[in-house]
Amino acid sequence: MKRLAGLGGTCVLLAMLAAPAVAQQADAWRLPIETRTLDNGLTVVVSEDRSSPTVGVSVVYHVGMRLEPENRTGFAHLFEHLMFQGTPTAPKGTFDRVIQGGGGQLNGSTRPDYTNYIETAPVSALKPILWLEADRMKTLDFSPENLKNQQDVVKEEIRVNVQNQPYGLFFVFDMSRLAFQKWANAHDGYGSFKDLEGATLEDVEAFHRDYYGPNNAVIGIAGDISAAEAFALVEEYFGDIPARPTPPRPDVSEPLNTEPRREAQDDALAQVPALAVGWKMPERGSADHAPMAVLSQLLAGGDASRLYQGLVKGREQLLNLDGGMGWPLGHAWDYDGPTLMTLFALYKPNVAPDAVLAAIDEEIARIVAEGVPAETLAAAKTKLLADYVNALEPFISRADELAKAQLLWRDADTLNRVPGWVQAVTVADVQRVARTYLTAGNRTVIDRVPAAMAQARGIAPPAAAAPAAPTQD
Repeated sequence: MKRLAGLGGTCVLLAMLAAPAVAQQADAWRLPIETRTLDNGLTVVVSEDRSSPTVGVSVVYHVGMRLEPENRTGFAHLFEHLMFQGTPTAPKGTFDRVIQGGGGQLNGSTRPDYTNYIETAPVSALKPILWLEADRMKTLDFSPENLKNQQDVVKEEIRVNVQNQPYGLFFVFDMSRLAFQKWANAHDGYGSFKDLEGATLEDVEAFHRDYYGPNNAVIGIAGDISAAEAFALVEEYFGDIPARPTPPRPDVSEPLNTEPRREAQDDALAQVPALAVGWKMPERGSADHAPMAVLSQLLAGGDASRLYQGLVKGREQLLNLDGGMGWPLGHAWDYDGPTLMTLFALYKPNVAPDAVLAAIDEEIARIVAEGVPAETLAAAKTKLLADYVNALEPFISRADELAKAQLLWRDADTLNRVPGWVQAVTVADVQRVARTYLTAGNRTVIDRVPAAMAQARGIAPPAAAAPAAPTQD
């Protein structure tokens, strides 16, 4: 099995459960979770499951795009690549060869609030996996050759996945740049060529020293092993790694926007126009968090959603619709700073973008004024919970979600509480968050159109700057 390339996302293997069964069992469904923190600050979360002789492992570090140095945009992602370039004791290629040689799979991704490294393999491979992860937590092969090689790799990703692709995934970093105020939230997490080339060996060594210590990490382990066995193995391989000082986290909080933000762009490679619409979301863990997740499902959660049925099927303004809360760099439950609900759609050339926005506003206004029928709310909750539980079924993603919940929420058992939060959402809750967050003042819009259409609309060509987007490692 191969390790996929890029920044964007953890490889998720979805094991499909029957949605009605999941919904009926939502109240009783519960993951077994045990947690322990070593003397060096490393937290370990284990979920035993003997249904398969395999195991999933996730090592999540509390550093991502929000914490990379200014004038070093894309550095967190560049560093993620360097973590696969070997160490003095396990040279380049060892990590992939050991895990894939036994039929396993590995991956890594960089997000705004964390960087994660995940593996799945037969349980007999757990010791080698933990040894390898501990080895690269201690140090890396910091060499000019490795740095130059990965700088070139990331720059090539930008060329292939952004500059030579229609739309260039503008709805991620262009949207963040326009919607957010603070540099930590708004900057280009993929990176400019200038900033990537400016990264030095000293930068790399300092980043590893400051953010890749055991006290800034969580290990999640799920599968065919008991918590006691897993804790003992982690202690054996990681226990002697000393804690390291971690720089204080900056204040990345932002209020909701009060004035609409809008931008028009041209795209030489696009064939039809595209629209991205984003709204700032509630603070993680607030009373509005779960209702907003349910509202996101109601509005944009697949073909049965209000906006798909209303704008793709009904009014026939859009060719497609994608998006959601935290999308596409995560989901509704894995953020630790400002995030957006983002919609992305291709729309028909004979449709005005303002007509699309008016139709979206109309669907939101209907919910604010009328609420939603009880059966519609129940169906949205069922689909949201079915997707949630299904995504936790594979050990690789279960281990990852356990580690992320512990890191971001400071409590892995949050995973067991989410279904109850969702089930408790009322129609009035949905109306309240729609009225509070999905407003014109809190909305950011980017209209991206083919070059010929841009000329007709008087949209100037963009300045010579490399756009950015997520890819998958």
